[in-house]
Amino acid sequence: MRALKLIKYGLGILAAGCCLPAYSQDIHFSQFFEAPLLRNPSLAGIYEGDIRVQGVYRDQWNSVTNAYRTGSLNAEYKLPVGKGDDFMTPGLQAVFDKAGTVGLSTTQLLPALNYHKSLSVEKPMYLSLGFMGGMIRKNIDISKMTTDQQYLGEYNPSLPTGELVAAPHYTSWDASVGMSFNTSFGADQVNSFFAGAAIHHLNRPKHSFYRDVHIGLEPKYVLSAGVRLQVNDYAYFIVQSDHSRQGAFQETVIGALYSYKLDPDPENATHTLHAGAILRWKDAIAPVVKIDKRPVAVAISYDINISPLKTSSLGRGGFELSVAYTGFLDRDNSSRNKVLCPRF
Repeated sequence: MRALKLIKYGLGILAAGCCLPAYSQDIHFSQFFEAPLLRNPSLAGIYEGDIRVQGVYRDQWNSVTNAYRTGSLNAEYKLPVGKGDDFMTPGLQAVFDKAGTVGLSTTQLLPALNYHKSLSVEKPMYLSLGFMGGMIRKNIDISKMTTDQQYLGEYNPSLPTGELVAAPHYTSWDASVGMSFNTSFGADQVNSFFAGAAIHHLNRPKHSFYRDVHIGLEPKYVLSAGVRLQVNDYAYFIVQSDHSRQGAFQETVIGALYSYKLDPDPENATHTLHAGAILRWKDAIAPVVKIDKRPVAVAISYDINISPLKTSSLGRGGFELSVAYTGFLDRDNSSRNKVLCPRF
């Protein structure tokens, strides 16, 4: 029992960022394509529509310790600029995460702005530059800490933990920047492609409950790419991938979906079924099913752990549910009326 408590305490402290900054890493989702601003702020607005709202919920590691519960909500609003083919996309990214026995919670509110510069008058081809920044708030429940100093033959919760935590909460400010390129290609321009790079935590925001000014979030570098390839009038493939590096931590994730339109008229289809899998290299594989009934789409995935942790987790990882709304607005300058606009 004592060993289990110490393990849970250790997990909580690691999550709280009270260790060396090299161990700190951002939250992530298996359905990474449903949280585009967390990948790269310049991916805001790269969709077919005027407005997009996406939410993702993740419940992870119930078989090992107290579950890590994470939620993401982002909203984007695409606006034409002037009389040309340029666009601007303001957006907002919100994240909530609660982790481990000590109840570490993280709240992020990050406004974003992306400018899409048209590079062609013949087909959609855009270079996008995006910025995102805002507040990070962290809280921890000190009363739930359990340390070895509270064991004198047996556990005594009245003894001090020995942890000199300055305060159970702190607020820091974060900044990110990214650039991406997207275009269409192939016969009748039915295929599309994007690639981008981003740097998160440019200002290395503080990351310590001990108020240690030398501990901050390491910058995170992300490379992203995606391609959509049409098979026939009814079916197409979507493949997306991210590679990220943050301090000593790095991650590669790739997702592939086969999509089939269920309506008899594929040109005006409103029902599409997507099925595939997401691979987090040397960590987990997650089967995913997505049902798209315009303008709403719902996707479900479940991680199957393949890392050395599978001995403790019994192969079980995290459940994820995402819901997205993508639509056009009734306005004169709607992107519905534009032949050229950023999309994927």
